[in-house]
Amino acid sequence: MHKHVVIPLSSRLGLMTFLAVAVIGLAVSGFAPADRAAWWLEVLPVVVALPLTGWTHERFPLTWLAYALIAVYAVVLMIGGYYTYAHVPLGHWLQKALHLARNDYDRIGHFTQGFVPAVVARELLLRKTPLRPGGWLSVIVVAICMALSVCYELGEWCTALIAGVGEDTLLGAQGGAWDTQWDMLCATLGAIVALLCLSHAHDRALAALAGAQAEQQGEPGRLDHQGRSPHRA
Repeated sequence: MHKHVVIPLSSRLGLMTFLAVAVIGLAVSGFAPADRAAWWLEVLPVVVALPLTGWTHERFPLTWLAYALIAVYAVVLMIGGYYTYAHVPLGHWLQKALHLARNDYDRIGHFTQGFVPAVVARELLLRKTPLRPGGWLSVIVVAICMALSVCYELGEWCTALIAGVGEDTLLGAQGGAWDTQWDMLCATLGAIVALLCLSHAHDRALAALAGAQAEQQGEPGRLDHQGRSPHRA
């Protein structure tokens, strides 16, 4: 028998925001994309996240910040899937405005690929392991994001080979010999920037989540520096 989990309003609103963004985004981006096969491959993480976040929410609700960032990443993926990364208008605008050699929208995508998972990984580690905020937590979070980026690059490469999709269509390489290395670097930088910019906000969101759960369950509201009640396992 599962223990009843109290879900604060902020977490529910965060999940609802992600679900709304994902469903609407999939419907819009799925209407006549530039390449249907590439669209499916690019939005697959969003399709997987939809039922996964709904299912885990009842057992292990995330903070509103985590859900909001997941929604942002979903938008980035769906835009890339609709246009294909090498042809996203925002990337062309940046290329012209900054005099870049290529459409760098895929760099934005890979930066987000490190930025968003960093917060989610940090949340899971703080809530499910003995780790505390500090240097080792940051090192492990960045390492996890780097590993995810490597797995994504390998999976993307294998999928492109099996599906017979061109490298510009799916990979967005645009002729760059070091495109894979740049992608992994962008993901790593995204993870580092997320930790530098959002750790304090994330700690507050964790404290609010734990505090709301403690209050609704009638438990003492005293929380540790991670937002975890000392009365919880």
